[in-house]
Amino acid sequence: MSVLVVGLSHRSAPVEVLERASVGADDVPKLLDEMVRSAHVSEVMMLSTCNRIEVYSVVDTFHGGLADVSNVLARHSGMPLHELTEHVYVHYAGSAVQHLFAVAAGLDSMVVGEAQILGQLRSAYAAADECGSVGRTLHELAQQALRVGKRVHASTGIDTAGASVVSEALVDAAGVLGGELAGRRAVLVGAGAMGALVAAHLRRAGAAEIVVLNRSVERAERLAGTTAGHGTPARAGTLDALADELVTADLLVACTGAVGTVVGRAVVAAAVATRDGRPLAVCDLGLPRDVDAGVAALPGVTVVDLIALQRRLAPGQRGSAVAAAQELVAEEAQAYLAAQRSAEVTPTVTALRRRASEVIDAELLRLDSRLPDLDDRVRDEFTRSVRRVVDKLLHTPTVQIKRLAVGPDGSSYAEALRELFELDPQTPAAVAVPRSGDVLAALEAREERT
Repeated sequence: MSVLVVGLSHRSAPVEVLERASVGADDVPKLLDEMVRSAHVSEVMMLSTCNRIEVYSVVDTFHGGLADVSNVLARHSGMPLHELTEHVYVHYAGSAVQHLFAVAAGLDSMVVGEAQILGQLRSAYAAADECGSVGRTLHELAQQALRVGKRVHASTGIDTAGASVVSEALVDAAGVLGGELAGRRAVLVGAGAMGALVAAHLRRAGAAEIVVLNRSVERAERLAGTTAGHGTPARAGTLDALADELVTADLLVACTGAVGTVVGRAVVAAAVATRDGRPLAVCDLGLPRDVDAGVAALPGVTVVDLIALQRRLAPGQRGSAVAAAQELVAEEAQAYLAAQRSAEVTPTVTALRRRASEVIDAELLRLDSRLPDLDDRVRDEFTRSVRRVVDKLLHTPTVQIKRLAVGPDGSSYAEALRELFELDPQTPAAVAVPRSGDVLAALEAREERT
């Protein structure tokens, strides 16, 4: 079993393709269930953000797993498989681990170093865990990725190399409005996690008032209450109030995560007609987009969307902090893979020792049947001698195979050991945790002391 990553992001696909392939929170459980029920996928987790859709799965074969995951994504997007695969990237085994660690560190983000990806990754794991599609492999991998992401942000200063898609969009919006957002009135459409992040940025920027509009007025009221509690005037309402609120607003930010357009051209046009030419900045952070494309053509309206951000941020940020983060990610990935290879070979070593113990026990029983009158002291000394001989014969190869297992070809040594001693492939898994009181426990403890 190996880890497979199949994804699309701002690096591999235009926003139009990402819109078609985007997966809303309500669709995630259905797609996870469909993938984990396929022939070659045993575990699966999906990371879906405003600029990436990635599937992390544990598969028994590369090609089979790739076909299973790709077919589900193609059906969901409504795109022919050959069209979708033009924009898909794939990582497998060690490359998949390093990619996830880089994603968690913010190295693969549109804004290098942004920290929001850690929360998104945590949510992706929680959603998969709730659906029952996460097993031991993805659990350990996801938890390690979160730890690596935290370490990178804490020790490299990569956060200073970039901010977030939200902050960068608001920088562009401030440019439209004379260079700052302080004292401006903002309308926020969407009260989810992204909406909360937008509200926090607007609050810190000194916005005069934030009006939160959402289909669920209860969620809008919670976000408005939190914002007001931090000292920024805030009100809540439903989407029906959008046209009236835009008449006096300076900024509109839409980030609902809805499947279709939420802010229509006609609604914005009606508001623009009464604004006497005052500029209106519109930030569309939805994927698929929340704002009708025709809004950008209205007089006095400037739209900042993911396409514009993708173009502006395409070169990315580089520097010593990014280089340090890349080095740390590579180091963590190598350490994780080495630990995994070592863990994989341990059950095989345990199975070999158990096999040796069984052979010794069988031969001692045969000795008892042939020499039933053998003196007890002689029998005990003979038993100890046989066990010492076998222990010494097995010591060097088992120590060596554990050492070799941390290398890139570690799994092949375990396979060779199983072939040489005719160990059943299923036996190592069955003896991964030695039984209490087993004679092998003493042998393993003795080996560790040597």
